[in-house]
Amino acid sequence: MIVHLVRLIRPKQWIKNFFVFAPLLFSKHIFHFDYVIPSIAAFFIFSLASSAVYIINDILDVESDRAHPKKKYRPIASGEISVKQAMVFLVIIMALIICGLIFQRTIFAVVIILYLITNLIYSLKVKSIVLLDVFFISFGFMLRVLGGAAAIGVPVSSWMMLTTIFISLFLAISKRRSELSQILNKENIDKQRKVLKDYSVEFADQINTIAAAGTIISYALYTVSERTVFTFGTEKLIYTTPFVIYGIFRYMYLMHQKNMGESPTSIVTKDIPIILTVLMWFVFSLVIIYRSSIPYIQQIMYKLNP
Repeated sequence: MIVHLVRLIRPKQWIKNFFVFAPLLFSKHIFHFDYVIPSIAAFFIFSLASSAVYIINDILDVESDRAHPKKKYRPIASGEISVKQAMVFLVIIMALIICGLIFQRTIFAVVIILYLITNLIYSLKVKSIVLLDVFFISFGFMLRVLGGAAAIGVPVSSWMMLTTIFISLFLAISKRRSELSQILNKENIDKQRKVLKDYSVEFADQINTIAAAGTIISYALYTVSERTVFTFGTEKLIYTTPFVIYGIFRYMYLMHQKNMGESPTSIVTKDIPIILTVLMWFVFSLVIIYRSSIPYIQQIMYKLNP
């Protein structure tokens, strides 16, 4: 029973909530305990909120999930968890979220409420509306970044938000594209995901190329923007851009050549080149942003630039 409940909340998907930590990294507070604790708390609250959304989706989509070759094995669709049991578990999770919000800033609570309402609207109606479905998914990622900033009381760069919009659109469209390419029986498409009938692989490829280009360009412009250079005191953040470019290209390769884009979480957690790219991007960003905050890093930078 416990195993099925764990599968129901999909902890593997919590990796998406790491977007919450973006404001912590870029606000130069990653080594400040007073900022790290609220960020970690925000991550877990967002994880519980996303799990609540997954439970609601599984309850609403139980019939369509049973027609899907992979989703039919989900706890509710397979009958391992009844709808009633899922609803009781949902109430418990919502109670935990409310308890967590008591210790958070009011603005963060507003973001969480907006996240839950947005996803409820998505589940009830928007997921069946072409294009609007991926924009709602993108908005969820924006709320994660805004929530992370709200939790620690720091502003968010416009370029960071723009980058978040494009990369989340890229991931959402990639998922739609891969779902389309894996459907063998087109007549059964309505039973699996209704909105897919309004997409095509060619159309998805076109808008995904735009989203990929937007991600790279907006991130590159963020690294050299006047505010970024002033905040970090350097233009060297531009050197992290190749990791972003490679990561996008690698993801597109896996999607087009290996047909792996249906599950972004699986790619990010299982593909070694992607994992190494993310780690290297993080390390380079950390060194560049915090070079003056950590004596050891400061010494290295001085040796490189005497």
